[in-house]
Amino acid sequence: MPEYLIYFNQQWVGDHPEEWFRGRGPRAMAVVNEMKAAGVYVFAGGLEEEDGRIYSADPTSGEVLITDGPYVETKEFLGGFAVVDVPDDETANMWAGKIAEGCGWPHEVRRFKPQPKAT
Repeated sequence: MPEYLIYFNQQWVGDHPEEWFRGRGPRAMAVVNEMKAAGVYVFAGGLEEEDGRIYSADPTSGEVLITDGPYVETKEFLGGFAVVDVPDDETANMWAGKIAEGCGWPHEVRRFKPQPKAT
């Protein structure tokens, strides 16, 4: 089955009081547990925000250069994601809707390219 990435940028979360966020955690975990029970769960997790370390790997000079900080300066950054293994777009979108509802903010869905066959 194809795998899909369901993700959000941190800026889509919006400003909410701490109490609101505490209420979202159990809802989001309930969706993760539902994905596991349905056998579609591959991985899910939130990323560290501003306080987390970010590294970039740049091979364009002919030698890989590892530096601190994001490669591209941007106001948006990935906040978290889930990977599901489902039969089609419709099912991936259904799970994205459940995750978005559980978290309380928008998510996007993208299908991974098929893995090349091993030779």
